[in-house]
Amino acid sequence: MSPDLIFDGPHDAAATVILTHGAGAGMDTPFMETFAQGLAAQNLRVGRFEFPYMKTVRETGRRRPPDREPILLRAWEEVIDSLDAKPLLIGGKSLGGRIASMVADKKQVTGLICLGYPFHPPGKPDRLRTEHLRSLETPALICQGSRDPFGTAEEVARYDLPAGIRLHWLGDGDHSFNPRKRSGRSIEQNWQEAIEAVVDFINDINDLDR
Repeated sequence: MSPDLIFDGPHDAAATVILTHGAGAGMDTPFMETFAQGLAAQNLRVGRFEFPYMKTVRETGRRRPPDREPILLRAWEEVIDSLDAKPLLIGGKSLGGRIASMVADKKQVTGLICLGYPFHPPGKPDRLRTEHLRSLETPALICQGSRDPFGTAEEVARYDLPAGIRLHWLGDGDHSFNPRKRSGRSIEQNWQEAIEAVVDFINDINDLDR
């Protein structure tokens, strides 16, 4: 059974975007709600869903680690198969975006949106999660905080990523795009900038298809 989806935005939107959460929190965090509602306000249909382990967390009230990768991949594929929407873009925060990137080519979606990609575990820059990205054919946007411990601007500049992956750096942002006070920026500014980057990315893809 496909995971349940909740939607924001008009039914006759220019495109549909499906997002899911990171490893530690569900689809109703301020981060996820801000992006879903912010994109919906730009005439996009935005759906959100949760992986099976997060549904169990809600039912039991007990934290648990993410499901094994095959289960996460199957959840994404089931969601995509349940939809009749084109253009369709998929992605999400951290883990959600990483798993989406692993099914994007197979399911032939229109685009991929990663909101904070976990290029490596914090403090372990040698354990890269980029091998499959090198052969990615789906147009992709990665919005990343410039000081994200899962992949800083300096680190990612050394990766051999294909030209089809667009990177948008958010000033002084961490893994949730939160900047330090001394930067003079706010998390709201970074979130809004990322939303605008996603909208621009989708518009560019739609222009190419015309």
